[in-house]
Amino acid sequence: MSQLINNAKIRVVFFGTPVFAAFQLQALIAMPTTQVIAVITQPDRPSGRGQKLHASAVKEVALTHNIPILQPRSLKKELDSVMEFARATGPWDIGVVAAYGLIIPQAILDLPKKHCLNVHGSLLPRWRGAAPIQRSIMAGDAETGICLMGMEAGLDTGPVFVREAVAITSADTTGSLSETLAKLGAKLLQRDLSAIFTDEIKSEPQPESGVTYAEKILKTEGQIDWQKPASDIERLVRGLSPAPGAFTEVNGQRIKILHACAAADSPEAISPSNIGVSANYQGRLLVSCGSHTVLEILQLQPAGSKKMTAQEFQRGIKQ
Repeated sequence: MSQLINNAKIRVVFFGTPVFAAFQLQALIAMPTTQVIAVITQPDRPSGRGQKLHASAVKEVALTHNIPILQPRSLKKELDSVMEFARATGPWDIGVVAAYGLIIPQAILDLPKKHCLNVHGSLLPRWRGAAPIQRSIMAGDAETGICLMGMEAGLDTGPVFVREAVAITSADTTGSLSETLAKLGAKLLQRDLSAIFTDEIKSEPQPESGVTYAEKILKTEGQIDWQKPASDIERLVRGLSPAPGAFTEVNGQRIKILHACAAADSPEAISPSNIGVSANYQGRLLVSCGSHTVLEILQLQPAGSKKMTAQEFQRGIKQ
């Protein structure tokens, strides 16, 4: 590592917003070979019943470590101030981006001496775009992973330096898989960032075949179509957990389905021709779905109520 012989740390500007990104920032801060000189994250957002402003997970980490922070609403519209902020930090060697959530203009990507790296939660070129973790679960993929990729003008089209796969289990939700991938991304940064900086790890272009796009998740996608097979609905529930959540409507009331699984059995209590109708079968809450399949609902949440098991929900109906 010839460029690190004099113990000069790699100067990093970090771009990121949610918990997934906070894992990456914490990993960079803990590395003896790096110095995070600035953090760029999205503005504080209102949340909760009082709609008070709350800082992003990345901002909270940066504040703890006294790292300078910038929170532009748009990098494109506020490019001059962002460039001024970036230059004020002094020269930087690498930009690291993780789930930032805003388009980064080419002028900013060109600022670091070496690269702008993106910690991307899929095995590129599959699932380029905004929601790779959710889409991989919803599509029924057997595996996903992390790529450390070089950023360029196209949407996640840049060359890949490092990739590592993980299996998607039948129990994985977007919440659990995000945590798994966040920890993997942090591990890869700590293991390989210095070697990427010193060109010991070379990048490879993405294959031209196998490209898919992970469009941003819309809340309306959460409405369950009971005409679909139970296995598809189960993946929808897992892919939209914990947010924005899959839901159905019963007598005009919205009910979130928090945990469900395709039932291995199809008891006579459920009629395949009666799609979308539920039945209590030996204490189980079962719903008839398309393709003569059955979904078992394990946990749900009616609007304005707390989370509850299927048994608790059914007891409430009887009362």
